[in-house]
Amino acid sequence: MRPEKLFSLFTQVTALPGVGRRTAALIENLAGPNIVDLCFHLPSGLIDRRFAPPLDTVPEGAVVTVTVTVDKHQPARNKRMPYRVLCSDDSGELTLVFFHAKEDYLRRMLPEGEKRVISGKAEYYQDKVQITHPDHIAQLSEIDSLQRVEPVYPLTTGLTPKPLGKAITAAVNMAPILPEWQDAAYLAKQGWSSWRDALAAAHAPTSESDLLPSSPARSRLAFDELLANQLALGLVRRNMRGGRGRNIKGDGQLWSKVEAALPYQLTGAQSQSIAEIAADMASSSRMLRLLQGDVGSGKTVVALAAMLIAVEAGAQAAMMAPTEILARQHFDTLKPILDAAGVSCVCLTGRDKGKARDGLVAQVAAGDARIVIGTHAIFQESVEFQDLALAVIDEQHRFGVHQRLSIAAKGQSAVDVLVMTATPIPRTLTLTAYGDMDVSRLTEKPPGRTPIDTRALQLERLPEVVGAVERAIKDGAQVYWVCPLVEESEDSDLAAADARHAALTRTLGDQVGLIHGRMKGPEKDEVMAAFSSGVIKVLVATTVIEVGVDVPSATVMVIEHAERFGLAQLHQLRGRVGRGTARSSCLLLYAPPLTETARARIEILRETDDGFRIAEEDLRLRGAGELLGTRQSGLPVFRLADLSAHGELLAAARDDARLILERDPELEGPRGEPLRVLLYLFERDAAVRYLRSG
Repeated sequence: MRPEKLFSLFTQVTALPGVGRRTAALIENLAGPNIVDLCFHLPSGLIDRRFAPPLDTVPEGAVVTVTVTVDKHQPARNKRMPYRVLCSDDSGELTLVFFHAKEDYLRRMLPEGEKRVISGKAEYYQDKVQITHPDHIAQLSEIDSLQRVEPVYPLTTGLTPKPLGKAITAAVNMAPILPEWQDAAYLAKQGWSSWRDALAAAHAPTSESDLLPSSPARSRLAFDELLANQLALGLVRRNMRGGRGRNIKGDGQLWSKVEAALPYQLTGAQSQSIAEIAADMASSSRMLRLLQGDVGSGKTVVALAAMLIAVEAGAQAAMMAPTEILARQHFDTLKPILDAAGVSCVCLTGRDKGKARDGLVAQVAAGDARIVIGTHAIFQESVEFQDLALAVIDEQHRFGVHQRLSIAAKGQSAVDVLVMTATPIPRTLTLTAYGDMDVSRLTEKPPGRTPIDTRALQLERLPEVVGAVERAIKDGAQVYWVCPLVEESEDSDLAAADARHAALTRTLGDQVGLIHGRMKGPEKDEVMAAFSSGVIKVLVATTVIEVGVDVPSATVMVIEHAERFGLAQLHQLRGRVGRGTARSSCLLLYAPPLTETARARIEILRETDDGFRIAEEDLRLRGAGELLGTRQSGLPVFRLADLSAHGELLAAARDDARLILERDPELEGPRGEPLRVLLYLFERDAAVRYLRSG
């Protein structure tokens, strides 16, 4: 149960004065539905309204707060003309300008002959000072509340600064005093105030330095959020490992057959990762391991070795991929190898229906299928395993922690879990998203891979690129051509995949194929099969091909509007070529002018193909919120912490969480109760349930 002292924070924003249903819907879209969400919606800028000069000394473009007498209203003669209100002080005159104004409202706000306080940006028109649509019109009694530094908040369409500012002020004023969960010595060393005071200070910046992630108030709030994250992951980890694992040991017979048949030698990193996984599986604790490998570093072979250990031990293994394309590809890659080793393997996806599906499900339940490859369909309730010992999850950032938990429940006893990602993740993000796991990294490329020649060209050179593609095809190459959208939309000028496919077909004929996310499974398979076999020479695609697609004969990658993609995504797409021994190239087509960030992205991509370095640069350029499309990816979304700036705080939070769980694993001590409040404050309720007395 959420502690009573947090009830007010988890009340809907409609409880705030002046927030009706319409405003509440806009606030929910921007920040969230509850008062706590507004408390965590921090200012992104400020306006200093303390400058109050006489009217005859007002500088052009300055934000001023002036006390004036309202002299005369000059209503507009027609709708296109502005409504003017003439005002003055002892030193000079000021004109207030309003467009599309309502006269009765303005006469009520600015009665002739009375004094008012006006705040806004001053400008000059025909040598006279004026303010167009003042930010504030107030009574003399309100001057103190107006002459201050005003926070500026991120907005959403339809929501203006004034109602949002009022709602946030009311929300912060409602925030209760909470028990201190931080270690007293660490708090003193950092010079931080209490949570309530830090929250108030973060919403009342007095200078630009107060907006920096390193300011005391923001650092304190960020550390709270990171500590909640690390504590929750620690509790999940302890719970997942709490149930006894099983000692899964193979005799090595199947794996030695497979390894001998491989056309290449394993890299040192692959061998080390396999050894780490084998040790985890053989131990009495449950395995929870993340295998991070760059594009083309050979993760699939490592996963195969792990699955064969489970089969050698007389159990089953399952491998889950995020898309049908990837699941079928894994199956097509592994089935011949497994057939040669005498291991039965089936593929099960959402597309399998009726009797065909029933037959596959029966094989899994009877244990006839030793290895099952598929999409999340293999972990639906209707699918039962005879004896599942290992679950491999590919492209983990597409799945959340909850799916890890549901998969783990599929075995008769604790299932070992190996999670793989081809998206190199910065160390800070690895800690926040996978702190419940051990990590293996594949940092080498298999021998024989050639570097990819990466070039950036302006979109106006498109005809040249089409000509180069035509020549490459004649020389036997195959080409990916990636477009960001499926069809034209009114608010986007991006070249659509449909239009590009049509244009390339006119030039190159029927050897051009098209694949995108809205196509049905069988259609996608047909196109991919035609591309893999070489019938299709140019594959026009959306980012559906980003992950895992493997056609060694494809050596050219064209990415249209490369400036619209994130760095990690560009790296993933580039990794679709360079998978064979032939020279490969990647052409980044962009529309100038480039932003600083887009320019930096393209330069980094041209400099290096080290995915781990690229991931760190991506975090620095974009911040964690944007990285990997975090909101859709199962990675945690931080509202107060900035992982590109708060790396040291994350390390401290990790150490603190470890120490807390060593000393007080059930959070029952003096600091334990406040720490439970912290977990609920950041909506880590699921973690609290792992406490015996929670």
